[in-house]
Amino acid sequence: MAPDQHRGRSGPTHPTMKHVAARAGVGLSTVSRVVNGDPHVSAAKIEAVHRAIDELGYRRNESARQFRTGATETVGLVIEDVTDPFFSQLTQSVEDVARDRGSMLLVASYRRENDRARQIVHALSARRLEGIVVTPSERGDVSYYASALQSGLQMVFVDRPAPDHIADAVISDNRASCRDGIAHLIAQGHRRIACLSDRAHLYTTVERLAGYKDALAAAGIPYDPALVHSSVPDDGQHRVAVSRMLDSENPPTAIFTCNNRATITVLKALSLRREKPALLGFDDLELAGSLTPGLSVIAQDPFAMGRIATEQLFQRIDGYRGPARTTLLPATLHSRGSAERGPEG
Repeated sequence: MAPDQHRGRSGPTHPTMKHVAARAGVGLSTVSRVVNGDPHVSAAKIEAVHRAIDELGYRRNESARQFRTGATETVGLVIEDVTDPFFSQLTQSVEDVARDRGSMLLVASYRRENDRARQIVHALSARRLEGIVVTPSERGDVSYYASALQSGLQMVFVDRPAPDHIADAVISDNRASCRDGIAHLIAQGHRRIACLSDRAHLYTTVERLAGYKDALAAAGIPYDPALVHSSVPDDGQHRVAVSRMLDSENPPTAIFTCNNRATITVLKALSLRREKPALLGFDDLELAGSLTPGLSVIAQDPFAMGRIATEQLFQRIDGYRGPARTTLLPATLHSRGSAERGPEG
């Protein structure tokens, strides 16, 4: 009997490994090996099993005894990079709310790998967590988020919007914040403003670059693609791009960095140069006020972001079933000196 038919007349039935095996066209033992992380399975079969799991909304009930009525709630946090200062602060905030609730928190990072993100979500779902706060991956098929929601896992997205607005999300107002930040540089007299960002396909990059362009357009300054560079901030390309721009015949007099890792990379590159352009970063840094001059930044509030997202998650766990909400949080410009000098230096 096909899995959809099996849901039949007496009400819906949770899909089992047998259903997954039938949908994937593999043996039951193969499904078991895939869900248990056995590396000795062909890539084609792994893909077939994961696709069947996504389509059926299968959740392995390996820890049901730990989650019977009266047990301590457990929630998860899935982030891109646990070493990123932004995500470290967000994690602390989520942990604080979970602790106040008397809940355990499991944290995992997928290190910019979509397949790893999918495996983490499946693993947390299999452990019957009450819900997860998640920064969504942005490459490849992300339908597994919808499948996890359909299987009963509550979910709130953070830093980036939910795919197709399928769940609550808490994000910064990136575009407006960056527009105002670039307008601040323009007010100091800058017309050649470089922009160094994370990967071009990321939601945050798209929004922050849009704010950059908005400010240029409002001031009547032509957009120059030679002043824009997008890549993983810590792979060395940012340093090369900064050197190329500053050594050009018409160099930028100011640099805008779109996240804290890009800012750190640019600070290291500028430390080796005698003449330094004005600098405005997105995301605050712990030592920003200790530099000379102090580092001017557009500061998000990862603590508020994590707190609100976790509070909304517990609202969902407690039974709230209203429409999906997207909460926009403002970012704040902190003027400390690095962005407040004109083109003449």
